[in-house]
Amino acid sequence: MAARIPVLEAADKGADKTAAPAKDTSRRKLFVIIVVSAALVLLGLAVGAAWWLAAGKRPAAPPASEPKAAPPPSGPPLFLALDPPFVVNFDSEQAVRFLQIAVQVETRDPATIELLKTNDPVVRNDLLLLFGGQKYAQLSTREGKEALRSQALEDVRKVVLAAGGHSERVEAVYFTSFVMQ
Repeated sequence: MAARIPVLEAADKGADKTAAPAKDTSRRKLFVIIVVSAALVLLGLAVGAAWWLAAGKRPAAPPASEPKAAPPPSGPPLFLALDPPFVVNFDSEQAVRFLQIAVQVETRDPATIELLKTNDPVVRNDLLLLFGGQKYAQLSTREGKEALRSQALEDVRKVVLAAGGHSERVEAVYFTSFVMQ
């Protein structure tokens, strides 16, 4: 009669005590997993943002139209005479005037000489337009002639660049004859 089932009760009470900590442990594990996952996501975002900002500060690639710079050729200067001389008329305040200019281009690169020969009509066209747009009073001074020579050099370099050459290899343009009348 005194047989009670205290063992079962004790077993049930013990089971309840161990079940509660199991729930707390699983909740803590879930909380840790969520916190670690959030930290990893934030770390990934920070790394991505740093990479994106660093990529934006990289030097830009050279323009597609500009060929990669090659070392300048060394050696003696080569000259190409643009024959026949240029003859243009230009306006003066009093009368129509004529300008005759013989031009030579300096480079040290034989490939640039060949490129200029191949594109001679384009070079001559651009220089004729340049020379024809000048003023008599301006060309009467040394400074005016030097400014025209600098403009002619830029025009020749533009043609070389457009033809796929290295514009920096055209070193100078010289006027070997300059007659105004």
